[in-house]
Amino acid sequence: MKTLNKCRVLIVDDTRTNLEILVEILGEAYDVSVALSGFEALELVQICPFDLILLDIMMPNMDGYEVLEKIKKIESYDTVPVMFISALSDIKNKTKGFNLGAVDYIVKPFNIEEVKSRVKTHLQLRTALMALEDQNEILEHKVEERTHEVRMIQQATMMSFASLAEFRDSETGAHIKRVKEYARVVATGLRSLDKYKHLITDRYVELLVMSCPLHDIGKVGIPDAILLKKGKLTFEEFEEMKKHTIFGKQAIEAVERDIGSLGFLHLGKEIAISHHEKWDGSGYPNALSGEDIPLSGRIIAIADVFDGLVSRRVYKPPFTLETAIGIILEGKGAHFDPDIVEVFMEQLEIIRDIGYHQADSEEEREVLAKPYSP
Repeated sequence: MKTLNKCRVLIVDDTRTNLEILVEILGEAYDVSVALSGFEALELVQICPFDLILLDIMMPNMDGYEVLEKIKKIESYDTVPVMFISALSDIKNKTKGFNLGAVDYIVKPFNIEEVKSRVKTHLQLRTALMALEDQNEILEHKVEERTHEVRMIQQATMMSFASLAEFRDSETGAHIKRVKEYARVVATGLRSLDKYKHLITDRYVELLVMSCPLHDIGKVGIPDAILLKKGKLTFEEFEEMKKHTIFGKQAIEAVERDIGSLGFLHLGKEIAISHHEKWDGSGYPNALSGEDIPLSGRIIAIADVFDGLVSRRVYKPPFTLETAIGIILEGKGAHFDPDIVEVFMEQLEIIRDIGYHQADSEEEREVLAKPYSP
């Protein structure tokens, strides 16, 4: 597997100062090349195998969008990640970038640590995908091991992708692990209902758990001032925060365009866009209601909300178990699917035990230490 320090990075910007800053940031860790125009960039990619491209948008003669379109037509670059770094900050420009195949979008003036973290994460994902390609010939001769190995690589790829959000969000990796396990318990419990026993197969549960960590991947598109704010969000800030569901779907679609459609990515995309929808239609981003909300989104919704309630966040302490359950029950038929709430309550002791043993702090462990007593 290619190591990160051997990765080749191309930086494209018509401003020498920006190039100098980025070379200083990344030059010690990676093999960095620069181009002052889109034309120079296209010449370089024809002769050099880059692992990541950082691309400015506003350049004379050929802007970054046109450069990206031309790069994506080069067969050897169809899976090479491209990150936009631009002063254009409105959602229209971001959306256009993602639709053209960019995997990330950083707004100038950029934060040095943010650039380092995002570049490292995308290169980790790139090297994981390259490792997957290298393994294909070997896997053909190891039929019995093939399924296990591919799934392990899928999970490694998914966790690398999910870590994009973790680099910036205040929530921890343990949050992802807990929500995964809560979702597994709820999905398995739903199989006892006739309406779900044929739909929720072992494979469905496996894919649901595998794709669950992608539910908040879209937070990479939310500004730090909003994402990490300790106080209550303003109306405008909350409207911006809502867009993480859309960004998440777009980001996963970008990966699908590179590596093809995989079961866990399809379900991850479904979860990313729908886990904030509400049973009564008051959720976002599409105001879906009832069973129009994908089952995966309805399951992750209750798992994600419960964990958020009993965990400390930058804007609140952990709620008591009684308070958290009261909110869940109050949301039955409003926020949550009534069937899922019923199963959640039936499995509450298992869920509480998972939360207790995977808590981030003693404070949170104390919340989950005692069984629920209505």
